[in-house]
Amino acid sequence: MADDRIKLTASVRTEFGKGAARRSRRAGLIPAVLYGHGEAPQHLALPSHDTFLIVKDHANALVTLDIEGKEQMALVKDVQRDPVKRDIEHLDLLIVRRGEKVTVDVPVHVEGESAPGTIHQVELQTITLTVPATDIPESITVSVEGLEEGSIIRVGDIAAPQGAVIDTDPEWGVVVISVPRVAAEDLETPSDEDEEAAEAEETEGEESAEDGEGGESSESDES
Repeated sequence: MADDRIKLTASVRTEFGKGAARRSRRAGLIPAVLYGHGEAPQHLALPSHDTFLIVKDHANALVTLDIEGKEQMALVKDVQRDPVKRDIEHLDLLIVRRGEKVTVDVPVHVEGESAPGTIHQVELQTITLTVPATDIPESITVSVEGLEEGSIIRVGDIAAPQGAVIDTDPEWGVVVISVPRVAAEDLETPSDEDEEAAEAEETEGEESAEDGEGGESSESDES
């Protein structure tokens, strides 16, 4: 479950633009914007290391921000990362109030082992829930224990967490059980005729190379 006891100390940003953002990151701070409930957006700076640890462990982190002595509960809605280094470059934070519900995408976690010889494939990585802000599950667990080939777990087969409503189409497949297939060409073995043809081509190639070398020598002698 999300934990609103996670706290971050935030400072108000007074400089904006790419240059200001780069200076913030060099100083160990992550630029962020806090919005929602009709409030004017607040531009903040968050401690880089602490923020990284929170976002790393929580897909929908609920935090209590200490903004210059004033506390505000917020939900991490969007994380922008450097495409190469994967460092956090910016956060979008949504103002939430205790008791209200929010709509979030929750990761699917698969547990158990399907029937021998089969594998499972996750078709849907997240499921959308409307859930109290203080009770967001970290993941939705789906068991594949003992399932046979051809089994499909659909959204409608999954029980919603307590207090939550699943918003994703119930017909969508979440996990599919199958037997790995090997392509027919991977199973074919070379026939005697194929091997003979390959040897003949190799011999012809060697003879052509020898003829070419001989021709070059003749020209050289004539000159």
